[in-house]
Amino acid sequence: MKYLLTVCLIGLLWSCQKESPVTNPLQRDLYQLFDQEWAFRMQEFPTFATSCGVHTYNDRLADLSQNSIRRRVEFWNSTLVELARIDPDRLNTQDRISYDLFKYLLKDDIAQIEFEAYLIPINAEGGFYTDFAFLPREMPFDNEKDYRNYIARMEAFPLYANQQLDLMRMGIKKNIIAPKIILEGFEDFITPHLVEKAEASIFFAPFQQWPEQFTDAKKKKLTQAASQAILQKVVPAYRRILTFLKEEYIPAAREDIGISSIPRGKEYYEQRVRYFTTLPYSSKEIFEIGQAEVARIRAEMQAIIDTVGFKGSFADFLIFLRTDPQFYATSPRQLLMEAAYLSKKIDGRLPKLFNRLPRLPYGVEPVPDHIAPKYTAGRYVPGSIDNHLSGTYWVNTYKLESRPLYVLPALTLHEAVPGHHLQGSLAQELTGLPEFRKYTYLSAYGEGWGLYSEWLGQEIGIYETPYTNFGRLTYEMWRACRLVVDVGIHSKGWTRQEAVDFLASNTALSLHEVNTEIDRYIGWPGQALSYKMGELKIRELRQKAEHALGEKFDIRAFHDVILTNGAVPLFVLEDLVKTYIREND
Repeated sequence: MKYLLTVCLIGLLWSCQKESPVTNPLQRDLYQLFDQEWAFRMQEFPTFATSCGVHTYNDRLADLSQNSIRRRVEFWNSTLVELARIDPDRLNTQDRISYDLFKYLLKDDIAQIEFEAYLIPINAEGGFYTDFAFLPREMPFDNEKDYRNYIARMEAFPLYANQQLDLMRMGIKKNIIAPKIILEGFEDFITPHLVEKAEASIFFAPFQQWPEQFTDAKKKKLTQAASQAILQKVVPAYRRILTFLKEEYIPAAREDIGISSIPRGKEYYEQRVRYFTTLPYSSKEIFEIGQAEVARIRAEMQAIIDTVGFKGSFADFLIFLRTDPQFYATSPRQLLMEAAYLSKKIDGRLPKLFNRLPRLPYGVEPVPDHIAPKYTAGRYVPGSIDNHLSGTYWVNTYKLESRPLYVLPALTLHEAVPGHHLQGSLAQELTGLPEFRKYTYLSAYGEGWGLYSEWLGQEIGIYETPYTNFGRLTYEMWRACRLVVDVGIHSKGWTRQEAVDFLASNTALSLHEVNTEIDRYIGWPGQALSYKMGELKIRELRQKAEHALGEKFDIRAFHDVILTNGAVPLFVLEDLVKTYIREND
């Protein structure tokens, strides 16, 4: 009985899956598993379903009860058993990619539950309470049902928040708890939601702009319901979260910053290393790769210092970059305008590198005020063709003195184009493949592509001064340092200050950003490894293709191979490039 609803939902999934290319019994069995799991995932994670254009559950939030968690792991384990009955060697190329990726993702979903990672639903950048605040952006508001679904989700938030707090209380008892250091200043994420008037809440935004067909009476009725939900449900829930964190969680939080200090922490970290890199490396091997990359990039940075004729040490040059007013915007608008200019400049040069460009546009906006103080310098927020929502390149305008212009070209290449926006939007346009292929994000692939995109900026003339080129190297060094720092924190017992000193002495990042980044790595074990390891693999594969094909090498065709299959593990990507070389040699 427990899987009956999943089976009943397959009809819905065929509408989501578009037209799955099932042509034989083997494919039929494989795609039936894909369909069942996707239906299950949509039902279990309603806000994710909304982001995928599946609106059946737009009035719900996820159930985080222990029964639901057990149900998920049981379903995923049974799905793996069924998957093992299918011989992957008999599948065509695309179905084999789907098979390998599906298996990889299910194993990680199960591992996350087995290690009880869900008991720490927060990190240095917030957590479930900041994620919920993105609801007004992520939901559709085209008709009355959309507005009522939105109100229903606000009304469901107290139960959802209470379930999260119960999980965190369980984490306290088991010592599976966040480090105290990354929770400093957490109030900044919550107090903006403790409003006295509903109109002052960010959750009220959808009720300030209406579809044309709405009557005044309908607007009034929905506004009253929303105001009641905000003041009687959302605000009290955020107040309980604030009280819980102050009075229960932070006093119990661990002093040690490394994930190795929790039960099975060392084993969990090695699992995160393998998951986030999609490669069979140990943390020790990653640490050694990072040290070698730091030394290599440092030599390139010194060459630029010599070129500009700077008189002083490497450390002196970093001080110069961090303090000279010429490198900083004087207003948020200036910083955003520079980011927008760079975005359009890069847009115009993309045809030199790519055969296909995405249909979905993107915009440039500031990081929202309620998360900006502890947020990274920039980030890409995915859009959705199905939800009629453009992508967004966020630029952090908080503390302008910590946002140097010399790194903005690299940031733009990474977060907007040809980085995350181009890659993710092309993935959404994939056809004839299981739906999960369009919405999967693997850090080693996605962040590796983002860092590779920074490197690509050299080929289209984006770095016009020695200082912006130094900024590019600073960003590459930043990612190389992550290989050292992340392992240092979570496997080698480094202190926070050791990590700060290492990053600050090797990059021109502002000291504010150095500190926010280190807290990010403390709260998100392993993810920081994905950038450099992914970029190294993509550049290695390109070098192999260039060497093997010589004059036959076509950069646009190579990028097609990298991008036209969506996010895949790096071991799959390597096989795809080998096939490309073999077919074009």
